[in-house]
Amino acid sequence: MRVSVIIPLFNKAPFIERTLRSVAAQTFADFEIVVVDDGSTDGGMMIVEKFTDSRLRIVRQENAGPGAARNRGLREARGEFVAFLDADDEWLPEYLAESLHSFDEPGANAAAVVSGYFEHPAGVSSGEMWRRRGLRDGEMRLSAETQPSLAIALLAYMTPCTTVARTEVLRQHGAFYERDHCAYGEDAHLWLKLLLNESVIVKLKPLARIHFEASGATQTRRSVRPVEPFLRDPSEIKSSCPPHLRELLSRILAIRALKTACMLGYWGRWREAREIVKRFRTPGRWRLPYYAPSLICRTPFGSALGKVSRMVLSAE
Repeated sequence: MRVSVIIPLFNKAPFIERTLRSVAAQTFADFEIVVVDDGSTDGGMMIVEKFTDSRLRIVRQENAGPGAARNRGLREARGEFVAFLDADDEWLPEYLAESLHSFDEPGANAAAVVSGYFEHPAGVSSGEMWRRRGLRDGEMRLSAETQPSLAIALLAYMTPCTTVARTEVLRQHGAFYERDHCAYGEDAHLWLKLLLNESVIVKLKPLARIHFEASGATQTRRSVRPVEPFLRDPSEIKSSCPPHLRELLSRILAIRALKTACMLGYWGRWREAREIVKRFRTPGRWRLPYYAPSLICRTPFGSALGKVSRMVLSAE
């Protein structure tokens, strides 16, 4: 078997049938579907149980969060490759075929293939946005000369629903972050380790539909989002980083910390903003993105501005 499709399910009953149908409609057929019931309570599993496809397997566990659900699927996977799909998103019919074709190209040794996507409900392709951020089609590997902004763009481009990866490589790098029911940044924790040690193939052609209107991701724009695991505790990321990329990693973490400080300050948590910047100091950080706005957000004045901004937005 070439591919294990892993779908974590937690209370996505209105969307799971659409997701399953998009997998069944793939032009590439050598795959299994592993649905991980992560303690779902809204009847979604009844829909899965009625889905008639002999390639479908169901695994059940108590609710433990998206990282733990994907990791359970990864442990159960029988395929050479794994492809993750959230229970409210969908693939275009050629998604698996085109991803596997990239792996099968002569000389290809990448750990993962990452494709583009359409953003819904707008239905627009994300390709042009990622081109503006410096991404291009082809195999990419981080080096000491890689610009931190490009590395961050590549990290942001990788999502579970648009990434097909070699099963054993993901297991080797420790899989998704799953502690404390983590529901934000659990995938980036894995992808950053992967990017520091492996090459990936970038395909900007949209081959998936990401339904932001159906996911919890939009909620993070209405309230303070959690701090990413690799900023709360970067020790695992740092220990996995090869020596020649340590300076690049330091700057990546510093930029993410500065951006997070802006978010925390906006939501009134300026003391936390100050502390997170202190933990990720790096030479020349004043030249990094988000440094100037973070100076304001790390103060009570910045938090006051954030409060006023929220009041204005809520009144509109």
